[in-house]
Amino acid sequence: MGTASPPLDPADPLAVDDGLDDTERGIRDTVRAFARAELAPFIADWYESGTVPRSVVKQLGALGLLGMHLTGYGCAGAGATAYGVACRELEAVDSGLRSLVSTQGSLAMYALHRWGSPEQKERWLPPMAAGDAVGCFALTEPDAGSDPGAMRTRARRDGGDWVLDGSKMWITNGPLADVAVVWARTEPEHGTKGIRGFVVPTGTPGLTVNAIPRKMSLRASETGELVLDSVRLPREAVLPAAEGLGGPLSCLSEARFGIAWGVVGAARACYETALSYAVGREQFGRPIAGFQLTQRKLAEMAISVTHASLLAARLGALKDAGRLGPAQISVGKLANARAALDVARSARSILGGNGITLDYPVFRHLVNLETVVTYEGTEEMHLLSIGRAVTGVSAFR
Repeated sequence: MGTASPPLDPADPLAVDDGLDDTERGIRDTVRAFARAELAPFIADWYESGTVPRSVVKQLGALGLLGMHLTGYGCAGAGATAYGVACRELEAVDSGLRSLVSTQGSLAMYALHRWGSPEQKERWLPPMAAGDAVGCFALTEPDAGSDPGAMRTRARRDGGDWVLDGSKMWITNGPLADVAVVWARTEPEHGTKGIRGFVVPTGTPGLTVNAIPRKMSLRASETGELVLDSVRLPREAVLPAAEGLGGPLSCLSEARFGIAWGVVGAARACYETALSYAVGREQFGRPIAGFQLTQRKLAEMAISVTHASLLAARLGALKDAGRLGPAQISVGKLANARAALDVARSARSILGGNGITLDYPVFRHLVNLETVVTYEGTEEMHLLSIGRAVTGVSAFR
């Protein structure tokens, strides 16, 4: 007699999560329970209103999710895979929530943690980890997105101070932020020009933060424009260890890793919603899950979510081993964001007209993912990064 096949979990057909250790599994379960109980019931309203309550930041801090992959200063010191799992479970509710966490932890806090002075770390990291302070990361400009080296924001020395002028655009957490890590091109000093990072409290005179209105995507995420008009900062405001584009780019690699994991959650949520809907929705006298064309869509979605899960898990293993490079992160961010968007589109087609309302999460995920595919590096930039890595030839310029 043959043995019965083990049951297949529709949400994890290849049991990818069996590879998690006890700590990672505990973080998964804790974040998933929190997200479903404290975030999911309200996300449609936050999305519709275009805002997220500041109290959510404090909740995330209390759970230990802000800067959780950093060590010291009140940070949890979790591993890369554990951080990825947390991003996945948050983005299963909404990409904007994961974006809040990754901007806080992997951009603003990481910049301070890796490149900041002891005084800057002590001043900002503990309250940011607790959710008492919000940070943003100001690199992108109106005319310098994929090419940050073309930034126009300038920092000049004036006596013992720095004076910053310029503007930054599409800054996640900007309207909420208490502190901004601002990247600017410095005036020639000692025969060189360079890009430096500055720690700028948002109450500093000359700094104006404008919320970006009328967004059609990532509405449950606060996005702003930062205008710097002769913003005067003390000598101690500069990040002492960061010079050149390597500083901000290292932060972007951290954030992209979280995206590669997070979008798996969005894809899984769309697939699970479509599956549940197809089983319950009847047409022509039977559930639409019983029609071959619908089953093909569901099967392909299950495969795509599984592929993305396996890729994220591999990135986590490489990062935990200290072997993950920027080009490998580009593979994960590009492939998984693409896959998640395809899953969302297919799920929307199964839901029909119901798929475009906020009563279901699918269309919200779909339009969010249209942005996620672009931010933290467009498809084109990631393709060129991968192309340079495999050929040894740069095609950027």
